[in-house]
Amino acid sequence: MNGRRLILPIFAAVLCLGIVAFLAVSPGAEEKPTTITVSAAASLTEAFTDIAKEFENAHPGTGVKLNLAGSGTLRTQIESGAPVDVFASASESDMDLLSEKNLIEKDSRKDFAANTIVMVVPEKKDFETPETLEDLTADSVEKIAIGNPETTPIGKYTKHALEKAGIWEELEGKVILGENVKQVLTYVETGEVDAGFVFITDAESGQKDLYEIAFTVPVNESITYPIAVVSASADKEEAQEFVAFVTGTRGQEILAEYGFKSA
Repeated sequence: MNGRRLILPIFAAVLCLGIVAFLAVSPGAEEKPTTITVSAAASLTEAFTDIAKEFENAHPGTGVKLNLAGSGTLRTQIESGAPVDVFASASESDMDLLSEKNLIEKDSRKDFAANTIVMVVPEKKDFETPETLEDLTADSVEKIAIGNPETTPIGKYTKHALEKAGIWEELEGKVILGENVKQVLTYVETGEVDAGFVFITDAESGQKDLYEIAFTVPVNESITYPIAVVSASADKEEAQEFVAFVTGTRGQEILAEYGFKSA
């Protein structure tokens, strides 16, 4: 009798262990999905929102968390150790700075898009639409929005263009700085400024009944967007898959739908 009483508990324990082991290796057992953080330039907001959704559909086990801001701001976050897996910049210089510090996987870096800068003005205005950069010096143009040159590619490109035209110092007192290109466009949409410099892709995706595109801004430099896996990423395989999706056929199609040019 004592032997039977001893066998039953042992049998029950073995059975429980067997069930636990089966669940651990069973194909039906749920695995915790991986989520990668993608830090992307603000001008990529709409395109990357769609890209992230399609990537997740194509990779059921991987989620994408977008962190959108000015490229300079995103770069400093990575330099400070923020948990980021992929960086997509609107300028080569911010990616170069990370590369010099070995904070990105250099072999993963690729240029994936190109853009153009335009000047936009509110639809409702009390002055004639400017046709050149020099027209911004007129007294009727009182406030001009640009991205912060210290933290945004759109600001750097704009300042360079105004310096080349020889009017930066003359216009500096009129300048209103935006944290990113989206804020610059909002200033124009709400009529808080008389003109603003944005990427053509942002101008095409905003509230177009509130402003008009005055002209394309001449720049000396190529406006290309690089993307790379961040060295500190804990999920490099998934991060590389995202980079491959962005640079692949479907990713490029989505970018083109939002007005981005091929790199």
